[in-house]
Amino acid sequence: MSQTAHRIYLLVLSLIVLLTLVFLINKGISYYKISLEERVFHPEHSVLKPSGGMGHGLGIIGSFAMLLGVSLYMIRKRYRIFSRWGILKHWLEFHIFLCTLGPILVLFHTAFKFGGLVAISFWSMVAVFLSGIIGRFIYIQIPRTIEGRELSLSEVRDLKSDLGAVLHASFQMDEQSYQIIIDATKKRVEIYDSNWIKRTLRKYKEDRRTIARVKEVLKNNNLPKKQYRQVLTMVKNDISLNRRIDRLVTMQNLFKYWHVAHLPFAIVMLVIMVIHVGVTLAFGYKWIF
Repeated sequence: MSQTAHRIYLLVLSLIVLLTLVFLINKGISYYKISLEERVFHPEHSVLKPSGGMGHGLGIIGSFAMLLGVSLYMIRKRYRIFSRWGILKHWLEFHIFLCTLGPILVLFHTAFKFGGLVAISFWSMVAVFLSGIIGRFIYIQIPRTIEGRELSLSEVRDLKSDLGAVLHASFQMDEQSYQIIIDATKKRVEIYDSNWIKRTLRKYKEDRRTIARVKEVLKNNNLPKKQYRQVLTMVKNDISLNRRIDRLVTMQNLFKYWHVAHLPFAIVMLVIMVIHVGVTLAFGYKWIF
């Protein structure tokens, strides 16, 4: 899949979620905002209630979307026989799509009314959804190959370009300017600070000052705009890799701990969902069949 096709793929998935949400809100806003007692007299009650034609269907489709999203990604990730079936990163994105769309549909299936055992499943689903957002943030902090394989620390270090050689070979600048730019991309020894937020903010400010200093050096050398952008891009890439190297081990450990928190909520949600479906069938509720 080309970069353009990948962007279109992500755009289509995002639009499906967004348009579905807009449609459901527009369809039932007048129903969901009134009290439970008043809903019985609403003209759309028989359609939008959890056991109604649309409400019941949203629950079935939403549950199926989540089950499909989880199972497809797990199968593609764990079984080598499917390793050639597309890039793992794209499967993860499809997993995120289905496991975002599914909870939205289930939420409207409940008509914002949940209690008892179903409430445990619902809040477990919310926990899975929110932890999934956190997991996605951690995931993208860990450098990976285009196939989605996690890079080791040595592989990340190998990604750093020999900026000095590239500058000397391709760009005309004075020796002092070369040295300033090369020093800007060298990995510095970090001053340890137990406050992660403070440490991150300090590092961010240092990187911004470094980039500003490089920009000033490039302007003083009167480089053409194209060369100016090329050098600046290489410097930013090297600085970004320095940050990734610094936090690689931390993010890898966080990702392991994240699985410990994410998986139990998902299991609880799925188990209670199965019980809920079984009880529904036992009481004779059917959808359009």
